[in-house]
Amino acid sequence: MSAQPDHAPVTHYAPAPGAPAELRAQLRADRRASRWVPAFEHEWATALEQSRQTFSLSALYEVIQVWQARVASAPAVDAFLDSSRDDSDFLDLHEIRRRHR
Repeated sequence: MSAQPDHAPVTHYAPAPGAPAELRAQLRADRRASRWVPAFEHEWATALEQSRQTFSLSALYEVIQVWQARVASAPAVDAFLDSSRDDSDFLDLHEIRRRHR
């Protein structure tokens, strides 16, 4: 019999200490800065307060991950919008969820 757990522990993503500042600089340099910077700062402040109350950094990590994904996917979204592709068959996920309730 082994004393080792039968499953691998979940390894949580831990951003570099300077990640929030680097992310904020990227957001300020983007053409969407007027919308993105206030939204990021609001989400960051909310996560910071939650982190203080729960003694957990997971909310802060999540904000960084989400915004890094937004920044990374922005060029692909821009390319799609600029391509004039027909997205008339788009289904609104909120509408689908509303129908199922």
